Amino acid sequence: MSETKSDSSNAGQAAPETHGFQAEVKQLLQLMIHSMYSNKEVFLRELISNASDALDTLRFEGIKNDKLYEDDPDPKIWIETDKDAGTLTVGDNGIGMTREEAMERIGTIAKSGTQAFLNSLTGEEKKDAQLIGQFGVGFYSSFIVADRVTVETRRGGETTGVRWESDGGGEYTLEEIDKPRRGTEVTLHLREGEEEFLEHQRLRHMVTTYSDHVAFPILMQEEQQPESSNDANDTEEEETPEPELVWKQVNRGAPLWTQPKSQISDEDYIEFYKHTCHDFEAPLTWTHNKVEGSQEYTSLLYIPRRAPFDLFDPQSKQHGVKLYVQRVFIMDDSEKLMPRYMRFVKGIIDSNDLPLNVSREILQSNKALEKIRSGSVKKVLGLLESMAHDDERADDYATFWNEFGQVLKEGIVEDSENRDKIAGLCRFRTTVDESDPGVSLDTYIGRMAEGQDKIYYITADTIAEAKHSPHLEIFKKKNIEVLLLTDRVDEWVMAHLTEYEGKEFSSVAKGALDLGDAETEEEKQQQEKLEQESKDLCERIKNALGDRVNEVRVTHRLTDSPACLVADESGMSAHLERILKEAGQTMPNQTPHLEINPTHPLVEKLASEEAEDSVESFSQLLFEQAILAEGGELDDPATFVSRMNQMLLAVSKGAA
Repeated sequence: MSETKSDSSNAGQAAPETHGFQAEVKQLLQLMIHSMYSNKEVFLRELISNASDALDTLRFEGIKNDKLYEDDPDPKIWIETDKDAGTLTVGDNGIGMTREEAMERIGTIAKSGTQAFLNSLTGEEKKDAQLIGQFGVGFYSSFIVADRVTVETRRGGETTGVRWESDGGGEYTLEEIDKPRRGTEVTLHLREGEEEFLEHQRLRHMVTTYSDHVAFPILMQEEQQPESSNDANDTEEEETPEPELVWKQVNRGAPLWTQPKSQISDEDYIEFYKHTCHDFEAPLTWTHNKVEGSQEYTSLLYIPRRAPFDLFDPQSKQHGVKLYVQRVFIMDDSEKLMPRYMRFVKGIIDSNDLPLNVSREILQSNKALEKIRSGSVKKVLGLLESMAHDDERADDYATFWNEFGQVLKEGIVEDSENRDKIAGLCRFRTTVDESDPGVSLDTYIGRMAEGQDKIYYITADTIAEAKHSPHLEIFKKKNIEVLLLTDRVDEWVMAHLTEYEGKEFSSVAKGALDLGDAETEEEKQQQEKLEQESKDLCERIKNALGDRVNEVRVTHRLTDSPACLVADESGMSAHLERILKEAGQTMPNQTPHLEINPTHPLVEKLASEEAEDSVESFSQLLFEQAILAEGGELDDPATFVSRMNQMLLAVSKGAA
């Protein structure tokens, strides 16, 4: 539709023409303004992006026609405010627009001049174009904070300019004006309550957040105290002169990651990390990569030296890896770019062609994003592997593991594709190296005992509890190394990590123990003999304990302790059960197996008892001791103490 209205207020000049938008878009425009953008401050990002595109377009067209530069060859973007008028202006000396272009590009929603220009490029020109805005709706985000927007523009090489103005209500006015400077100035008449966008510090923060790496200088006026003109011999004091307004660049300009790696020093990388990630310490390491081919993106990813305080806070929204598209910041939602188990990674990913929705705030679910995410994960894992396998960087990897090891372990559950790589990066305390979590699974396998075909582990709350567990006695006797797992995530992780390099994982506290070839034929025969001889004793203890145990059997595990509790092979360990109860989970009743050591003096004493009351008391005492030995809690501590006192009294009387 199109209609024209006259305005006779400008005598002697051509009256401004009023045109309807080229579609019935009033409702669409209002919906887009108030619904599409979740963060209203992005309007400045959009206007700066448009200005950057105009400067890029001038650069390309100026190659063939240098007259377009006129007498103003230095590209720039500027931001001005007028607190009295309540206006904010974003200007540039880019290519500008003619009257027809203003009608076509601003008067038609989603008609992008940048996209049209891109379509006109071919070959290397298109490859080199660094144009940002390809959606055609960013300009209208201005109406989030403004109730009226004025655009004054003149295309390079033209003699007259044009003023476009609208209140976002469905119509706009267009008139020719005199405009000495080439380019475009967008003036926002801010709504009541939006005065914060007239404050210098607020605007500067928005520029450094969203547009810090736009390739062209972004200028703002800052107050500067002029130098005093007083001579040294002057004795009369003069009034302090009023501060002057001077233009200063507020963005950093060309981003570090776009430069060739050969031209970037380690100091440059470290300084960029400190500035971007707000860390006062240098990172442990980093990786800088440029991917070309079917899709193009650059990544600069860092591993910090220290974990943030909220690393394990489930309510914390991690802001690790920032997404840029054509050097314009889009978001810092790490989970869109990195899996949660890599939430410690910091840095940037800058894509040339990542599809976004029209607000540029929400990533569309697509294969391009999946490839970027997958490729970035592999780069980080490769970076960690190179650090882990470099003897000269052993201390750095130890620092990484101490800070982020628990988080990386989560990847064994979350990332089945890279499970083996992550497992290879894990470090453990063991019964051989109990004080240092520096044993890899490859090291463990390399020093397995003769005849050992499984990777043994035990879970516990503390190292002391783990290494003193009665379940380890046979392993210590046979010099079989056992992993000591004390992190809260370990039970969850080991439920998914069933084997590594063909070696099965086996909990020393679950199921019937089978040492395979690590046990001699003589030992197997001795074990069978003990089982046969202890059948009646096991039955008597089972009758005494009743439903408290699943079964009573002769142990393979114990050499020094009288008894221990063992969970089913596919059941829940006592340690995991305690963790879940502490978290408020209601647990089904699980009855463990009680394993007894018939060669222990207490068990021998029990076997010699004839009175059923004594057998029951002894059996209950053995069972409750086994609970305490693995870090559990008794349901009735007072009764346990009473039984223990009775036994001590009986022993003391016997000794007397």
